[in-house]
Amino acid sequence: MQQKSDTRFQDKITRNTIALILAGGRGTRLKQLTDWRAKPAVPFGGKFRIIDFPLSNCVNSGVRQISVLTQYKAQSLIQHIQRGWSFLDGRFKEYVELLPAQQQIKESWYQGTADAVFQNLGILRHQHADYVLILGGDHVYKMDYGKLLAEHIEKKAELTVACVEVPLEEASAFGIIGVDDDWRVASFTEKPKNPPSMPGHPDKALVSMGIYVFNRAFLFEQLIRDHHTENSAHDFGKDLIPYLVPRHRVFAHRFLDSCVNMIADVPYWRDVGTVDAYWEANIDLTTITPDLNLYDEDWPIWTYQEQLPPAKFVFDDEQRRGQALDSMVSGGCIISGGTIRRSLLFSNVQARSFSNIEDSVILPNVDIGRHAHLKRVVVEKNCKIPEGLKVGFDAAEDSKQFHVTDKGITLITPEMLGQRIHYFG
Repeated sequence: MQQKSDTRFQDKITRNTIALILAGGRGTRLKQLTDWRAKPAVPFGGKFRIIDFPLSNCVNSGVRQISVLTQYKAQSLIQHIQRGWSFLDGRFKEYVELLPAQQQIKESWYQGTADAVFQNLGILRHQHADYVLILGGDHVYKMDYGKLLAEHIEKKAELTVACVEVPLEEASAFGIIGVDDDWRVASFTEKPKNPPSMPGHPDKALVSMGIYVFNRAFLFEQLIRDHHTENSAHDFGKDLIPYLVPRHRVFAHRFLDSCVNMIADVPYWRDVGTVDAYWEANIDLTTITPDLNLYDEDWPIWTYQEQLPPAKFVFDDEQRRGQALDSMVSGGCIISGGTIRRSLLFSNVQARSFSNIEDSVILPNVDIGRHAHLKRVVVEKNCKIPEGLKVGFDAAEDSKQFHVTDKGITLITPEMLGQRIHYFG
């Protein structure tokens, strides 16, 4: 009976919440993968884009009033949302709408995360909700936002910050949170060079996930105050939260309590913000039991899907066999006498005869020529891999033409191959 009561309470508050997804960033650490698209539009998992994860979390949680704030090279992101996320019905106050940078209040584009929301205050004031959920559009995870919102209300918080434990060596890329016994935030430091560890856990730090719940009127008040503050970068992590922590009721929410995807009691959350992290997260999906469960019918990841034929495997000769082993192969792919091992292929990839692909992530519409050998690579969309090309076997040689990471992952783009095609990704 208590569970039904809790569910009804969560349903009520999620319907009374607006979600704002900040999706305007480039994501420079992904190198050339974001030359033609914003980071949230980067393909992931064979058929999705990164932004599908926060959008799906919203829909699955019951948050159906969603605005996506865009700025940097947003065309592919806009097109994806228009094609894949138009199923909500505005007659029932359900929508996914786009809020591109429009210089609504001043003659400048979004100057920071807080400024992006501030510049849309005129639009937000017309939305009827008591709570505002601020999300990043560039992380891969499954989370029940209803549990986050319920805790925010239960603790009478003015701001709640979702947090997760990360290895100490990775913590300098995030805002570091210190809490008291009631999980009220006692300190917040944005991206310190030498982050402090958690008490009792010298190898871990508690960091902000970039997920915030604000009381609506409180958020508007603080955005206006910050807008008039000299020398502010107008950023949630750099300015707003450090200002609010010592002055207002700011609480931390443990992702452990609302994560939908757990691996041995550890919540799945990935910042796929580098080429290495992007490769690792995608390749993990090809393992027998991947950390991220994409087959969960109770918490599906929604996306735009092209109407494509099934993947096809042809030729069965001793030296010319179309096959894929320990791999994920998407619709529209034709493995024509090539061999795929421990790799993830997005849609419409063609692997021609005698080609060999190992431990690689191949984005859509890639044509892999005969006798090409690729190992530990990420191949950008629309590449035509020349016949006989070998990449991934000599890092020094590969780095003369391609981008090779510190961990030895090679990124290949059309421009690196001399294929000068201007497109949006």
